[in-house]
Amino acid sequence: MKLNKLSLRVRIFFAMILLVLIASILIAAVTIYQYNEEARDYHKERLERKERAIISDIDYVIKETTYPVETEKVPLIFKDEIYRIAAIHGLKINLYDLQGHLLKTSKASFSQDPNISSLGVDVLNTISNSADHRFVVKNKKNGETFQSSYTYIYDSKSKPLAILNLPYLENDDFLNKELNEFLERLAYAYLFMMLIAILLALLLSKYITKTLKTIADKINETRLEKKNKKIEIQSSSEEISTLVNSYNSMIDELEESAVQLARSEREQAWREMAKQVAHEIKNPLTPMRLSVQNFQRKFNPEDPNIHQKVDEYSKTLIQQIDTMSSIASAFSNFAKMPAQQSETLNVSSIVKLALDIFSEDYIEFTTDDDQITANFDRTQLIRVITNLVKNSIQAIPVDKENPKIEVNLTSEEHMVKLTVKDNGLGVSEENKDKIFEPKFTTKSSGMGLGLAMVKNIVETYKGNITFTSQQEEGTTFTVLFPKT
Repeated sequence: MKLNKLSLRVRIFFAMILLVLIASILIAAVTIYQYNEEARDYHKERLERKERAIISDIDYVIKETTYPVETEKVPLIFKDEIYRIAAIHGLKINLYDLQGHLLKTSKASFSQDPNISSLGVDVLNTISNSADHRFVVKNKKNGETFQSSYTYIYDSKSKPLAILNLPYLENDDFLNKELNEFLERLAYAYLFMMLIAILLALLLSKYITKTLKTIADKINETRLEKKNKKIEIQSSSEEISTLVNSYNSMIDELEESAVQLARSEREQAWREMAKQVAHEIKNPLTPMRLSVQNFQRKFNPEDPNIHQKVDEYSKTLIQQIDTMSSIASAFSNFAKMPAQQSETLNVSSIVKLALDIFSEDYIEFTTDDDQITANFDRTQLIRVITNLVKNSIQAIPVDKENPKIEVNLTSEEHMVKLTVKDNGLGVSEENKDKIFEPKFTTKSSGMGLGLAMVKNIVETYKGNITFTSQQEEGTTFTVLFPKT
């Protein structure tokens, strides 16, 4: 799952949980590191303390001995004292001469351990060359860590007498026990903190996203064609307030733009309508003018055919007047918005009634139910059907073999589906985007308002109209509108 696909609420929740987890891991790691550092310092300081105490005891033995204080006499000087000192301080003690040969050890027998019988050259050189004449080496054996310190012991004249070796086992059992107990308590504390963090993350993410969801819902409801409500949120953060203020400012600008756009569209519509009306009226006026001028020029009361000519002249004028009347009716019908009357109709009966006015025998009507009801205005529904069928009739050439128009009515859950299919010329690709535009027509007569009117009526009743078409094969119009 990609992070950018997660919701903001989920991301805030996971971020807080991850923060607590990282914090707990870091604190545990720092704690372990600190315990290890303290353990190392503890063993280092403990070895140094032991070493100082043992050297103090050795100095006292050297001071009180009756043997000559010489390297060769060290085994005699510490014949019994080395065991006492080792027992007091709880450490094994090895004494070497200045060449690294073992002189005396607190072990019961050293013949079985060749590793302590002599010192290496590197140890001797390090002790000799270091400023404090001291060397500590650390090594591991059988999973245990050992420190071994080497230092000179001196006679009363501060002359090196022998080399003191103290093997020291780093026993971390106590420290490890303390560390484990601390980590266990820390785990319980962080488990409790994790539960608190989960609860806080849920509440905080819900609080943050609730405001954002309110804003998102308002933005989704924003429409240019209606008055939009501003967002009112109390006690919000500075960022949310900035977002809300920006949205409210946008609403003000949008309303102003909508008013200007509506005014501009109305003005443009009136201009286009006036231009179209003027154009359509000029068409019949021209032959009317020519007829009048021709009649005026050729009028002769003595002409024996005067009555025939007056009759022809009158028919021409009446025909053009009828044309102008049909133009006026077409524009009036298009401009008139269909009234939304809550009239429950049997759509099947209305479709049959509307088709009865057509005399073409190639129109077929089918339905899967004779009792499909819907709320629609009877007159407007008939207008939709007649315009679609008339459009299909006009799309079929006169010389078309086997012309066919199929009108089908079906019920789909809460919707009524009406299709009108013909096998006419079809709609070309360049005209498909213009088919529902007012004034658009591919016919030699008519104002191109029929399909625009149908679309206007269907959308008024919260429906929609679509079409599919292939040239030379035909067109299918599909109308969907709710039953209630």
